[in-house]
Amino acid sequence: MHKNGIAIDDTYAEAFGMTAARLIVTAINPRWARIAGETMTGFATSVIGCGAEAGIECELAPEETPDGRPGVSVLLFAMSGKELEKQVERRVGQCVLTCPSTACFSGMEGEKPVPLGKNLRYFGDGFQIAKRIGGRRYWRVPVMDGEFLCEEVTARTSAVGGGNFLVLARGLPQALAACERAVLAIRRLPRVLLPFPGGIARSGSKVGSKYKALMASTNDAYCPTLRGLVHSSLSEDVGAVLEIVINGLTEADVREATRVGIESICALGAASGVLRISAGNYGGKLGQYHFHLRELLA
Repeated sequence: MHKNGIAIDDTYAEAFGMTAARLIVTAINPRWARIAGETMTGFATSVIGCGAEAGIECELAPEETPDGRPGVSVLLFAMSGKELEKQVERRVGQCVLTCPSTACFSGMEGEKPVPLGKNLRYFGDGFQIAKRIGGRRYWRVPVMDGEFLCEEVTARTSAVGGGNFLVLARGLPQALAACERAVLAIRRLPRVLLPFPGGIARSGSKVGSKYKALMASTNDAYCPTLRGLVHSSLSEDVGAVLEIVINGLTEADVREATRVGIESICALGAASGVLRISAGNYGGKLGQYHFHLRELLA
């Protein structure tokens, strides 16, 4: 199968179940809301080493937030509810509570509560005050610029992580330009997250390693410098491979984001230097969600 001269491999991306929460962070102006959002989602590219995969979903206008101030919507994904609770508390406590002018609210409804201000209130050393508005409970925690307003709990939901596709190109400049285009297209969609730096990963991984202490290692079949040393999946004209990893609140969200991203690259055509689109999977052993590329683009 070819789309505008770019080959689409007959393969699928393998994704797995996760749990996710959405938080709304507001501040005195958009700049400080984004600073808080970026800080709390730092070091959150992969659950392999970061505990969570997180990022800013979108910016919010004052009329879209609980307190009528500019804000950001933040998505956090983890492998278990317990780990998600830990990551939410640590990241809000260390990165939002500390940030000038911010407040933090739940961004989703659900039957699975996640503590938010419920535990962070204790920073107030007994001076914190509870307030109930419209059936929701909030905590007002005194801080040096006034008070930190934080909703008592948020919620979590089942989610999908690890959706992906690989961009194989003649060289790094061509692969990077194509992926940057795809990232822009995908980030227009709600309910999805691209957790890696700038939405792009160069260090695609395989399960396992020759070193027993590692649960994942470099995807040698797609490393151009290892061609000839391993069983390579690369032809001689491929000079660089980059990966876009996609998390979503539902299977449909990941499916649509994958389609939109690949379509945006195929629109560039073969003249862009992109040769193939492929995907990472582990023979169906890692996750229950399979996104077949050719079906998505049919």
